[in-house]
Amino acid sequence: MDHLPSHAEQAAVWGGEHLSDDLERTVRSEIVEAERPDHPIRRMLRRARARVSKHPRLEHAYRVGVGILGGTLTAIGILFIPLPGPGWLIVFLGLAVLGTEFRWARRMAVWLKRQLDRFWAWWKARRAARASQRATA
Repeated sequence: MDHLPSHAEQAAVWGGEHLSDDLERTVRSEIVEAERPDHPIRRMLRRARARVSKHPRLEHAYRVGVGILGGTLTAIGILFIPLPGPGWLIVFLGLAVLGTEFRWARRMAVWLKRQLDRFWAWWKARRAARASQRATA
């Protein structure tokens, strides 16, 4: 994928028909809402980033700090994935931090969201098929 998906494309991925319960729909709609480019927090962060970019040394230090923080969060999240708890959430948080400065991290986060969504759709279909097999047996 060479370009980042638009807001509408992300909404289509995160708002598909296979969603079964209201909580999941609510969470996904909140994610899409928070990812809007005109969200107030995003506007504030863009202004702060513009101030940092006026100073070359500060900008370099900022990028290094973002890389270290985002990389650390992503690595910790990956370690937590097999454990009970918020492993995937920490991975996405780390990629979000990295994505503020690195385009490859934004692309990876979009790809990972799609893969995770496909996995959950498969998992739900598998569970439904097993439940129907038990009901008929």
